[in-house]
Amino acid sequence: MTNRLLVSAHRLGTLAVVGWLAVAPASGQAPAVSNAKNTTSASTWTPPRTADGQPDLGGIWANNAATPLERPKELADRPFLTDEEVADMTARAARLFGENAGDAAFGDSVYQAVLADLQAFKSRSITGDYSTVWMVPREFENRTSLILDPSDGRVPALTPDAQTRQAAAAAARLRPPSGPEDLSLQVRCITYGVPRVGGLAAGYNSYYQISQAPGYVVIAMEMIHDARIIALDGRPHLPQSVRLWHGDSRGRWEGNTLVVDTTNFSPKSNFMGASDKLHMVERFTRVAPDVLEYEITLSDPTTWTRPWTSMIRLKQTQDAVYEYACHEGNESLGGILRGARADERAADEAAKK
Repeated sequence: MTNRLLVSAHRLGTLAVVGWLAVAPASGQAPAVSNAKNTTSASTWTPPRTADGQPDLGGIWANNAATPLERPKELADRPFLTDEEVADMTARAARLFGENAGDAAFGDSVYQAVLADLQAFKSRSITGDYSTVWMVPREFENRTSLILDPSDGRVPALTPDAQTRQAAAAAARLRPPSGPEDLSLQVRCITYGVPRVGGLAAGYNSYYQISQAPGYVVIAMEMIHDARIIALDGRPHLPQSVRLWHGDSRGRWEGNTLVVDTTNFSPKSNFMGASDKLHMVERFTRVAPDVLEYEITLSDPTTWTRPWTSMIRLKQTQDAVYEYACHEGNESLGGILRGARADERAADEAAKK
């Protein structure tokens, strides 16, 4: 049994104040790792229905998968691991990230550290480390990437236009920010965006709460308490002149699968460097009482050379979704800007000498 704790932490000089969703191991409890085998959609299982007869997707769903977004190069020809290999990975993780084992790892770094069979994990944080007591349980499975298509399990190559855009963005990040608008949406506590894949998408405030009503589905994300209200009544998308942080979503049912089509992303949304031409199609299918398969297909001809698809297996949980108090205590934002001005003054003084 675990306890989910909500704490606040400052990433001084780099991130705004964020809420840490943590699992504190009780004395003698199993380490924060587990083994999850592949789940396949079973045509013999029928999901429960809502009062208006739609498949019931309601509840709280957790993404604590250890599977990385992209297949590691060391496993380039291995879309799946054997059960024995998964058991070995789980044992390595228990040694590396068990109770009081040392530094915490987040995102895909958990899988990479276990794959490398490190003797100890040392985070690259420049602001102080968190111990493994703050890690949520991560689930290992046979798949070696969340990406299903392309078959190599890697994000497709960038277009020349995207390479130019991303190089310019990288250069801009090296300059001291002149104001809040020069900082990321995450640092400014605006949104972590949709979809949440890669990076801190798993094991870090990675819960979703789905609510249903006749004609609508609401997907609330624990991170920065983002909520998407999705109409199912067949209405058209908003005019192209209307642009939103999370795009404009329209849903429909295809059998037991909820299909959500999203366009009209803001040019400032910046999912993995994508432009406002981003088009996202999500498919939510409940394949077992406690498993929701969440498939995401992304296309943007100005960013990637072809569309690509990933799939996350969300697990139902009885845990609560906690408040993510980010902007209310975003003291780091002022510190970042004051630090930038101090750097500028120091550079001016050095230039005068």
